[in-house]
Formats: sequence, structure tokens, C-alpha cells
Amino acid sequence: MSEFLRKFGSYFIVGGLATIVEWIFYYLFDPILHLNTYLAVALAFIFSTFANWYAGRKLTFKNAPKQNLSKELSAIYTVSIIGLCLNWLIMYLLLNFIFAEQTDEQKMISKIIATGVVFFWNFLIRDKIIYNKKR
Repeated sequence: MSEFLRKFGSYFIVGGLATIVEWIFYYLFDPILHLNTYLAVALAFIFSTFANWYAGRKLTFKNAPKQNLSKELSAIYTVSIIGLCLNWLIMYLLLNFIFAEQTDEQKMISKIIATGVVFFWNFLIRDKIIYNKKR
């Protein structure tokens, strides 16, 4: 199996764990606590990004060159903030042009779709830029 496929499979598991963290917090903040949908997305993002970074560094990118922790976290959160913006944009488009009623179920479906797209963004940037051994 190629190194890329091994990392992708590992990141799929790491991303799955971070996604569960994100969805739990999103569900807590939006349907249960009734915070604004986009604020709930942002808060869930903070928790899931940390979980994703930690698990990813320990499992997927464990062989990547060691970096200054503050620089590494800055890069991770920068990439993730772009991912958050993509997440918001996708959710906005789905909730305003596809799911006009904006029920809790439609919001959750939109969140699942947005998460899937952003998963690929996060993996590719981490693999090709942040943890690239050639850097």
C-alpha cells in the first residue's frame, strides 16, 4: 500500500473521530441550546480542530518532521479556518437554496455534506503542505 493511501486511511479514522466531536458539539449548541446555527458551527469547529490536530499528529502524521508547536497549531488553525469558511458557505448555500425550510434535520444533512467536503480540504493541505517532509 502506498504511503499516501496509508495516511489517507489513517486520516479518515482521525477525521471520523474529529467529525464525531464536531457533530456532538454542533448538536449540543444548535438543536439543544438553540444557539445561532453558524455560531454553533464555529464553536464545534474549535473543539473538533483540536481533536483532529492531536489525533492526526499522533496517528497519521507521526513520522512528519517535528515542528515548533505554536507554528504547527497556527498552521492547522489557519487551514481549518479556511475549512470553516467553506463549511459555512456550503451550509449557507444548502440551507438557502436547497433546504428552504431549515428544519433541524435539513441543518444536520447540510452539516454532514459540508463536513465531507472540508475533510478532503483538510487532509490534502496537511499532507501536501503542513506535514510535507520536503518542506
